[in-house]
Amino acid sequence: MPTLGTDDLLPAELADLAAERVPRYTSYPTAPHFQSPFPADTHRRWLAALAPSTPISLYLHIPFCQDLCWYCGCSTQAVSRPAPIATYADDLLAEIDLVADALGRRQSVVRVHWGGGTPLALAPADLRRIDGALKARFDIAPSAEIAVEIDPRRITAAHLIVLRDIGTNRASLGVQDLDAEVQRQIGREQPFEVVAAAVAGLRMVGIQQIGFDLIYGLPGQTTDTVAQTARDAVRLGPDRLAIFGYAHVPWARPNQRLIDANLLPDPGLRWQLARVAERTIRAAGYQAVGLDHFARAEDGLAVAAATGQLRRGFQGFTDDPAEVVVGLGASSISTLPAGYAQNAQQVPAWRSAIQAGQLPTARGRAITADDRLRRRIVETLLCQGAVDVASLADPGERLKLAPAFAQIDQLVARGVATRDGNWIALAPGRELLARVVAAAFDAYLTPNGPGHAVAV
Repeated sequence: MPTLGTDDLLPAELADLAAERVPRYTSYPTAPHFQSPFPADTHRRWLAALAPSTPISLYLHIPFCQDLCWYCGCSTQAVSRPAPIATYADDLLAEIDLVADALGRRQSVVRVHWGGGTPLALAPADLRRIDGALKARFDIAPSAEIAVEIDPRRITAAHLIVLRDIGTNRASLGVQDLDAEVQRQIGREQPFEVVAAAVAGLRMVGIQQIGFDLIYGLPGQTTDTVAQTARDAVRLGPDRLAIFGYAHVPWARPNQRLIDANLLPDPGLRWQLARVAERTIRAAGYQAVGLDHFARAEDGLAVAAATGQLRRGFQGFTDDPAEVVVGLGASSISTLPAGYAQNAQQVPAWRSAIQAGQLPTARGRAITADDRLRRRIVETLLCQGAVDVASLADPGERLKLAPAFAQIDQLVARGVATRDGNWIALAPGRELLARVVAAAFDAYLTPNGPGHAVAV
């Protein structure tokens, strides 16, 4: 069992903060505060208003898996037959045309991210078709990052060839945990050898930039098993790793009811799991990025963190240079200068809108000047661990933030944050509570809202 230091233990007086439910702040306002219904015509106007010179990123959501892992909180569904997935590909092609028509031009694209679900649920031929449609309707930059989320259990030789041919240069693998007993308790059996084979296959076809997603807070995890998972993961040499805290929300994700909540680690153990995983990964030479990502010093994510260019969006911490993300596929979210627009979450509703020739917009939110200010404060705090509010807000705006500063002062008194006038920083050793500090600036937050994950 790893030796635990003082910072590896959750102070008893902070247990309530560690268990507090707060947003992950991949947007602001956060998704629970999007309005529904939201006019598709407004979404269309926002797209048309983009300047021709504005670079964008594309996110394609493939909401299918062969079976659902018990812990999964993603917008996806289990499908074992190829026909529904092929039909989805047809509809996605139609949506690409609708969005390109709304833009009115071949907009420059600097990133393409395939997410899910399991993007490789698509047949290789459908991956090629969709890639061809993107290149026909958008100006994909030669240096664009083409990233794909991968379930190591579902990658085939045919998929590897297509990934190479469509220019994929980054892959993110869902590793989660490598302990056999933990895997049994979350319904995802995935031995180390399966992950290693997927990594070897990707590198064989020239995809060298590889990241792993790990999860702490799962049933059956101990500091020993988490440390071993981290050691095994870094042994495969990924460029990046992310460690996400498991969010148990069975009222929102019925598949999570298969997990016995009595077996979940308490806040104190969750804190230990996160700290031990972090310490193990950093000991292998990775640099901490934001609150839960790690990267090699030469990786773009670490460079962005070091140069103040790190950003936070729906894919977590990113070095994406584009401020605009256009979402394609059911449930995907577009981040536009005027606000957020989310597609219908359920495939039938999404499909019906597309077949009617309409953007499949279901929810959204126009953002105000105050939203933009608070979003920038929250993003800076999470990305850099500190924020100079005076550099972002004028005296009048800072006056409106007085309630947030009062909350910060309470956290300062508890040793979670530090404050020097308008300068706010996370206290050393308390970085895991970053979202609690950021939440002080959230004007919409309902304390301990049921839709949010616990802070640690």
